[in-house]
Amino acid sequence: MATDDLHADRTPDEALVDDFFADLSFDSQRFAARPAKLRPRAMRRQPTPDTIAPPPFEADGRNAAYVAWLVDQSMLKDATVLARQLAGHASMWSNPYAQPDPRAALDKAQVWFAAYPLALVTRTGESFLSALGSDDLWAAFEQIGIDAVHTGPVKLAGGISGWTLTPSVDGHFDRISMVIDPIFGTEDEFRDMCESAARHHGTIIDDVVPGHTGKGADFRLAEANYQDYPGIYHMVSIPEDAWPLLPEVPEGHDSVNLDAETEAKLAEEGYIIGALQRVIFYEPGVKETNWSVTRVVHGVDGVARRWVYLHYFKDGQPSVNWLDPTFAGMRMVMGDALHSLTDLGSGGLRLDANGFLGVEKRVEELAWSEGHPLSQAANQLIGSMVRKVGGFTFQELNLAMDDILATGSVGPDLSYDFVTRPGYHVALLTADTEFLRLTLNESLALGIDQASLVHAMQNHDELTYELVHFESAHAHDTYRLAGQEYTGRELAEHVRQTMRQTMAGDAAPYNALFVQNGIACTTASVITAALGITDLSTLDDDQVAQIKDAHLLLAKYNAWQPGVFALSGWDLVGALPLERQQVQSLIATGDTRWIERGAYDLMGASNPGGTPTSGMPMARSLYGSLPAQLDDESSFVRRLAEVLTVRRRHGLATGTLLEVPEVEQPCVLVMVSRLAVGAIQVTVLNFSASPVTTHVASEYLPQGRVLDLAARRTIGRVEITDTGTPGFKVTLPAFGGRAVIIKE
Repeated sequence: MATDDLHADRTPDEALVDDFFADLSFDSQRFAARPAKLRPRAMRRQPTPDTIAPPPFEADGRNAAYVAWLVDQSMLKDATVLARQLAGHASMWSNPYAQPDPRAALDKAQVWFAAYPLALVTRTGESFLSALGSDDLWAAFEQIGIDAVHTGPVKLAGGISGWTLTPSVDGHFDRISMVIDPIFGTEDEFRDMCESAARHHGTIIDDVVPGHTGKGADFRLAEANYQDYPGIYHMVSIPEDAWPLLPEVPEGHDSVNLDAETEAKLAEEGYIIGALQRVIFYEPGVKETNWSVTRVVHGVDGVARRWVYLHYFKDGQPSVNWLDPTFAGMRMVMGDALHSLTDLGSGGLRLDANGFLGVEKRVEELAWSEGHPLSQAANQLIGSMVRKVGGFTFQELNLAMDDILATGSVGPDLSYDFVTRPGYHVALLTADTEFLRLTLNESLALGIDQASLVHAMQNHDELTYELVHFESAHAHDTYRLAGQEYTGRELAEHVRQTMRQTMAGDAAPYNALFVQNGIACTTASVITAALGITDLSTLDDDQVAQIKDAHLLLAKYNAWQPGVFALSGWDLVGALPLERQQVQSLIATGDTRWIERGAYDLMGASNPGGTPTSGMPMARSLYGSLPAQLDDESSFVRRLAEVLTVRRRHGLATGTLLEVPEVEQPCVLVMVSRLAVGAIQVTVLNFSASPVTTHVASEYLPQGRVLDLAARRTIGRVEITDTGTPGFKVTLPAFGGRAVIIKE
């Protein structure tokens, strides 16, 4: 039989892979003991199990079989294959792409469910992705008003040590492959999920991580100095005569974090750019700087090297270099994004850690690592590429508002609202909205469009209180709060201290501090702290009813203003934090966020036999499953559906926030917006546990009837007050809110 006949049934994709990488293939008979690939060469369909029996070959850059095995599963290789299939297609030019368009993104998806793969309970034998594609689930989402699911990271993550896969060090945000991790399902199940969402007028939002990878095949090839792979990362080969400057790597580890003294010495010698503006996830003895050094590794050229590499986050998350002459990092990230959109079928992407894409040495200053123009340029490229194929992006940055504004003006269509989340938590904890109003007005003054923000309750991360805007960029500006003047830095510390005292420690021992970033807790446990509850085991029916009311108040704050509204499974079921001993091994290194990531059962799958995909312990649920709640008129979910009906019916998401006026009672918040149809809409909220009657005043109010959008009846009139400002009175129950429109 002719050689060509052997391959006559190849698909075009298989032919392309075979032809392009023919020089990297090895005769299977010659290398019979070589481990199976993590996926076939035909576009990553089915990965193999997590561990692979090691063959009699060294896992070393000098071993051609090992190098070929790594190349075959690298993201850069897949990106190259995918790019060649897309290049030259007319469809790549059919969408506008230059400018971010938040309202176009809102038209596609306004209310998002933020899933977390490690926490979702599924039916027996059902994968995470299959569960998220269930028609029953999407029918429930339609009843509630949810029209998008953000899956969270579902691709293979962690690292490779020798021939063996190692687990994720950061909840699957240390991606090492474009393969769907088998623990979550398959590529076909992902595509089925996208189709199911579309049948119910929904959208799937996937993740891309442009800031870093895990220590997978791409990083191991970079260590081996193979082709373009070192160009993916911020990594420097340290000459052997300078190795005495480097710390020894402990037995059983492949790298060790540099201390501040070593970091400074290497910077003085000109090897690295030195200390960055901050050390994220700082932990003494674990992560004291943003640089780590590898053990001795042998390259494909036989040379022994030690590399110092940058990692903004954990040492298992080496940072991607966006300005290397090979542009290998850029090619890899773009390929990953296009795979999610064009191959899997998602409609949008979350950009994780995308504010840290540029670093630069500065004389007698810390290295420039935040708000760098390269981050803006890189985000422009990513956002444009995604829009070019019809998708949208959102960024999740805890940076100064100025930086979010600058990045969002050219790159992503939407930005996560880290801006006001500490504000509304403080408002709930203190029954005082002054700091929230200050933050909203600061945002308005800078020109941030609230419609460009993703207003979220809980997600997989801690509830941050870093307040970077006040702490860094505006550290020396002055602000007035409670009759006292603060610098930005003093204000940030004052707010942090308020949150620490009221949300953790003796006030709420079930919540936990998370390094320097915030507090590990659920939305429900923020509320229990605000209610002064110290023991969650003693909750009674009246307290649970109060928790629901306060939870709905926070939903109204986030949903009854312009922008995306996002909530999690922990919100939908009213989850409480896990006991520390339930996740002792996971929090041992200081990552207390695992107490807030307990498993939740959306669809009542746990009887009989349902378990979360990951084996996470079950969180205590105050509200119950979605089917049970949808059958109960007084449930959290049914009342949430009413809130979202108001939002959708009257177009609150695409309005423009005009003013956050002063208020009579400190517990009240007023937001005045202009809807797309031109009408003035007002959201009035009560952050206290007592009813309140208040006067709302704003120069934007026209004279006319005040129509309650939920009750669909007139509740008053706008009249000119003694001060000459139009206004009206409104009565709010405890933890209550009203969305009204002014009918002229």
